[in-house]
Amino acid sequence: MNRTPSRIVLAVATCATLVTGAAQAQLKPEDEIRYRQSVMNVMGRAMGPMGAMAQGKAPFNAALAQKNAGLVDSLIALPFSSYGPGTDKGAPTKADPKIWSDAPGFKQASEVAQKAAAQLLAASKAGDEAKFKAAFGEIGKACKSCHDNFRTKEFRN
Repeated sequence: MNRTPSRIVLAVATCATLVTGAAQAQLKPEDEIRYRQSVMNVMGRAMGPMGAMAQGKAPFNAALAQKNAGLVDSLIALPFSSYGPGTDKGAPTKADPKIWSDAPGFKQASEVAQKAAAQLLAASKAGDEAKFKAAFGEIGKACKSCHDNFRTKEFRN
């Protein structure tokens, strides 16, 4: 049996792991801040049309709800890994210092938001407007709670 293809796959995987690890080790705080802000921006843009549907300001569109809920569910965990040590400054940010002084509380808030996003996706897949509105209300509460407790009103450096 020729083991060359499996050795090549193993070598490529090993190199990818090393490169990824090296790249993560070189990330600057300002890059982490911009990354998490970018992800939050994209999620906010997906939340807008769903909020309009949930509030009755736009007609319920099951396909659009499912698309945007899927986007939020896919992205919601991403920003939380970029609040590591040293990322409390380096670029303008609204991240409250409580994120680092109350790491367990911040972690819990992130888990509540992630669970709410999964429930929103499930409700949107069901295509039931009432279930969607209820699930949107829950993710809205989760996002608001995190923003109220772990976000400042003004940018700081």
